This record gives sequence, C-alpha cells and structure tokens, in this order.
Amino acid sequence: MKAVLSTIFKLAIQDYGPGPNPIREISLPRAPEAEETIAHDLDSVLIMLRLVPEPSRTAIAIAAFAGLRRGEIEGLLWENFDGRTLREARSIWEGIVGEPKSKKWKACVPVISPLRKFLELHRLRGGNPGTGIMFKTRNNTPVSMNNLLHDQILPALDACKRCGELRAEHARADHEYQTDRSHPEWHGWHAFRGGLATNLHDLGVDDTTIQAILRHSNVAVTQACYIKTLPQQSIAARQKLETLVNRSLICHQSATGAGTVELGN
Repeated sequence: MKAVLSTIFKLAIQDYGPGPNPIREISLPRAPEAEETIAHDLDSVLIMLRLVPEPSRTAIAIAAFAGLRRGEIEGLLWENFDGRTLREARSIWEGIVGEPKSKKWKACVPVISPLRKFLELHRLRGGNPGTGIMFKTRNNTPVSMNNLLHDQILPALDACKRCGELRAEHARADHEYQTDRSHPEWHGWHAFRGGLATNLHDLGVDDTTIQAILRHSNVAVTQACYIKTLPQQSIAARQKLETLVNRSLICHQSATGAGTVELGN
C-alpha cells in the first residue's frame, strides 16, 4: 500500500507541481510476531486413535502418519492408494474441489505399516472398493472432516473423569461432570503435520527428507514452522517411524487391554 500511494503522489507531483512526496516519511508499523504453532505429539495421537470411532480414526491416522492436510484427506480416492504410498491428486476446501497448489504436492507419500492396516480395514468396512471416494457419505459425496470433528472426534475426547461417560451421555449421571484432563486437547488437523515433522526429526531424519514428506517447496518453512526439536543425525525416515509407532501401539494396547488397533506388515 505504501508503494502504491508513493507512486500516485509521485505522478501527482510531476503533473501539478514540485514538492516532497509525503508518503516517503510514513513509517510502517512492526508486524506482530506469528503465534507459536502447536503439534500433536505421538502420545496424544495414540490416545486419539484409541478413543475416537471410525472413520475419524483412519482420518487421524492419515493426518498423523502421512502428513496430509484436511482438504487433501477429504479429496482422497481409493485409486490414490497403492498399498505402499498415498498419491495426492486433488484437495477439497469448503466443498470446492481443486488441484493441489503445485506439482510437489502431487508427490507420493510413504505409507507405514500401521497406517496401511488402518486403510485396509477402512476399505473392507466400505465393501472393498478399488476406486471412488475414500471417505464418503451415504449420498456418495466426500465426508467433511469438520463434520467428523464435531460429530465424532470432539465428543469422544470430552469424557467425564469420574465415570468415563461422554459429556453428551452424562445428563442422567448421579454426579457432576468432571473433564478428564488425561484426554488430549484438540489443536486442529494441521497440528498433525507438525507432530509428524517433530517425530521424524527426533528420530534423526534430516530436514530435507522431512521437507519431501510434507511436500514443502522450501526447507526453511519446514524448519521454522513444523520442526520443534534440535537437529540430530540423519537416519532412514520410514523404517524408524514405523518401528516407533508399532512399538507404541503395542504398549498402549497392553496397558489398556484394548483391541481396537490391529497390527501387521
């Protein structure tokens, strides 16, 4: 705006008479610092996977272990999944279908074995389709991730500490509702990308590899906005994350006695 106004006054001075350009003396206010981004850590992700129902569980697994954005998950088709990778070909934002921003965003994202199991089970529940919308409504339209958030995820995370009942089902309880603080707080779909970057970085994966997985055009964006830890030595990304997730899921399953997550290669 300052540059445009300066140009306007410059032309006016040339046409109507000499004089100083008043815009040059205007000082620009300092921009406020960007708010610190929050990442869903691995423990929070594993608790969510234990608490939330399907299909939200599979959607969260895709966000947490493949780093896809909310609109990219909504736009997924079964033909984008070949068993080893997810290829992002389109994105849906507020019901509008569009292309990814760049060719880099169309790159294939590696699928670790726990995520592959989530996807395979999700496919079986839907009748084992080979093509079509991955997350769809009864009307064969893409499911809104925001609808899943309000209908399934937030209610599942909001439970009473005393009895474990969800807030929506607590009206007839004989005691006052107490929020269970052990349940993770929801920080948005995008926070899973920061969590994935942080987990990979903690495992020693180099920043350029994390950049490729998150499909950023510039590694500086990955370093500044997504990675929350200090650099370590470079190791293979996919195998390390796969081992960590498998081990953590087994520990959670043993500790809780839950059988909701089925593992396998």
